[in-house]
Amino acid sequence: MMVAIRQFGLGIGLGIGLGLAALLALVAPAATQEFPQRPITFVVGLGAGGGVDINTRIFAEVIARNMGQRVVVDNRTGAGGGVAATYVQGAAPDGHTLLVISGLQHAYLPATQASSYEPVKGFAPITTFFEMVSMLMVPADSPPQTVAEFIEYGKKKPNGLSVGAPGPGSPPHLFGALIKEATGVGVETVQYRGSTTIMTDLAGGRIDFAFPTFGIGQPLLQEKKARALAIAAENRWSEFPGVPTLLESGLVKQMPGMWFGVVAPAGTPAPIVQRINDEFVKASKDAEVIRRLNALGMVIRTTTPARMHDMMVAEQLKVENLVKRLNLSQK
Repeated sequence: MMVAIRQFGLGIGLGIGLGLAALLALVAPAATQEFPQRPITFVVGLGAGGGVDINTRIFAEVIARNMGQRVVVDNRTGAGGGVAATYVQGAAPDGHTLLVISGLQHAYLPATQASSYEPVKGFAPITTFFEMVSMLMVPADSPPQTVAEFIEYGKKKPNGLSVGAPGPGSPPHLFGALIKEATGVGVETVQYRGSTTIMTDLAGGRIDFAFPTFGIGQPLLQEKKARALAIAAENRWSEFPGVPTLLESGLVKQMPGMWFGVVAPAGTPAPIVQRINDEFVKASKDAEVIRRLNALGMVIRTTTPARMHDMMVAEQLKVENLVKRLNLSQK
């Protein structure tokens, strides 16, 4: 009798389990089909007009057209991207509020001070969508003409050199610290909310150098208001084959991550994460997106959510080690 009861119970359990699996199989596609139900917001932690903002808007335009739904770009500056990250981490996990991150900057704030967001656990990775190529640029009337002269100039200048950076933990901020480590040149970081004012101050000689993307720095190069001394990338860039990289010129010992991606709040359903990933991959193959980002000196690169998760974990570890080595922690 007891055996019969167990068999009956097992049958019920199997029936419930199979029924639940069937229900989930139906719900997952339904969740994807019903998404999006309202406009999608891409939150950017940097000011309007900079490279990250421009690239996000290029993708947003195509994704909106493909999905038949409005996509809004919301610039929430402050705390090196911390304001934007905290806002999105606390948003509803339904795929309608997304965060555009710099892998480096997203990991930096929690590695250096008490943070109001969890860089990995607080988010659902979706995909990377571009890598940035930046240039070390100096004002046109700056004395150094080469990297060697730049280093010598920095060593002789009483207070060292000043670099403009769009917030703590941004690539230019870390480049400044890495240059100081590798060359012994004193570097003071001047923080800005975006790239536009950095370029204005660079052209005016109010800062000694900056790291704009090609699209942001090109007007100053064309107007001969600034010069490029080095490329912030793993390899030399085809647009400036005669300009050395930071690594080969001895300005840095290590390159920080230059990739950018998009994440959702933790708990966002996997089908919705995959749907957004699919839309980014589709947009990355759009001829106009490719043309516009190539013109800005960007490298388009998408990943799976799982791969992006691994990249975020690895970047967090790398940044924590950099922060310790360069003595940047404020904890």
